[in-house]
Amino acid sequence: MGIPVGLSTSSVYPAGVTETFALAKELGYDGVEVMVLRDPHSQDEVKLRELMDTYELPILSIHAPTLLLTQGVYGKDPWDKVDRSTELAHDVGAHVVVLHPPFRWQRAYAEHFVGAIAERERLDDMRLAVENMFPWRARTKKRERVMQAYLPGWDPLEHDYTHVTLDLSHTATAGMDADASLAMADELGPRLAHLHLADGTPTFMDQHLVPGHGEQPCAEVLHMLGSQGFDGSVVVEVNTRKMSPEDRRAALAESLAFGREHLATGESKRVAALVEVPEEG
Repeated sequence: MGIPVGLSTSSVYPAGVTETFALAKELGYDGVEVMVLRDPHSQDEVKLRELMDTYELPILSIHAPTLLLTQGVYGKDPWDKVDRSTELAHDVGAHVVVLHPPFRWQRAYAEHFVGAIAERERLDDMRLAVENMFPWRARTKKRERVMQAYLPGWDPLEHDYTHVTLDLSHTATAGMDADASLAMADELGPRLAHLHLADGTPTFMDQHLVPGHGEQPCAEVLHMLGSQGFDGSVVVEVNTRKMSPEDRRAALAESLAFGREHLATGESKRVAALVEVPEEG
């Protein structure tokens, strides 16, 4: 199998983990990313293994509960959230834990965040892939207000993370155009361990559109990963909350087809480059 394309449970929210596995199997996804939420099934190793066996799909990654809406999940201690997510990832055979950088009010957590992540990776051999985020923006009638909501910062290029998750909706929310987002992917190089495939437009809203429905370089990033022999996973993370079941299925099928098509384009370029052209005699 080439680069796997997985389905995030957040793409099926507010439906749960079971529904995600069923839909991923129906549509032909290669696996699932489980975002740890209040849903007890998202935290239950035994239930997750049952779903993996029933639907014959692996869990590619665990998304730690480091969002605003998951403040109480796995308790209040942020490092406990990371460590319990890592333990769950090991238990279900996932190779990546996705996490957000600390919020600016989590100063004790943020103070040694980069070094502590590196030390955990060294001791535990789990990829802790810190996700790119964005400044928070609020518009009033007179002006736009911007708040730097994350410490040590939202931009992973400014910090020495060994592994990074690139989210192409977050790049749009950060105000990055297609060229800047593609440059970020390129500059991350081998540190890019995981991709959240979604799209967005220049707005303060984090849209998570179906890829190809916004202005981010989704196809170009997939071409790049395919051509480089990327050894991580691509996970579809789009917002379908207000869609009917039929429209959700169509959106997720389209996202999978988009991912597969453009990864294959990149992979074919890599293969062609490896073929030696005989010299004319």
